[in-house]
Amino acid sequence: MQKDPEINVLGEDLEPCSKDPLTGFFRDGACNTCAEDRGSHTVCAVMTEEFLAFSKYVGNDLSTPRPEFGFGGLKAGDRWCLCASRFLQAHEEGCAPQVALASTHQRALDIVPMAVLKARALDMQ
Repeated sequence: MQKDPEINVLGEDLEPCSKDPLTGFFRDGACNTCAEDRGSHTVCAVMTEEFLAFSKYVGNDLSTPRPEFGFGGLKAGDRWCLCASRFLQAHEEGCAPQVALASTHQRALDIVPMAVLKARALDMQ
């Protein structure tokens, strides 16, 4: 798998999202992506209790540990590379978490409008 260029939504070098917990499609700590990343795990988001409950409700339980997959479960405050479509869905439902634009891959813009990302941006407030 060949990574897309590591550029963020601001047109700059993509910054890391989280090493603890280790996130990303490639589990390299960044929201890197490639053609094989069907979910577009490109939005670096800061988890909230509200978003984690929403995600579980719509079928993606991110808070329950799954040790068989080396996944400890997420909690409020953790940063995680979300699927861009799930972030947009959460935005439309009024429970989108905040995002780190410098750590959000430019491919997120294929799905999420920049205005939506900026409205939830940690690094724009």
